[in-house]
Amino acid sequence: MAEETIPAALVGQLKPLYKISELPGILPFSRSRIYEMVRAGRLRTVTEHSARFVPASALVEYLTLLEKEAA
Repeated sequence: MAEETIPAALVGQLKPLYKISELPGILPFSRSRIYEMVRAGRLRTVTEHSARFVPASALVEYLTLLEKEAA
């Protein structure tokens, strides 16, 4: 299966990193639910110093995971 890429129109709209506090405005989940997904390994994060961020690529991976689970 070919690896899926982010559509060019979407790339310009994504920031490279998101704070977890920003994700409830992007995903239909509360901040506590997002932390649960991180702990469960369903949403990948990175840390820089003591701050935790979600890369834009991790959001795409998560959405792809949801689509695969729905199939």
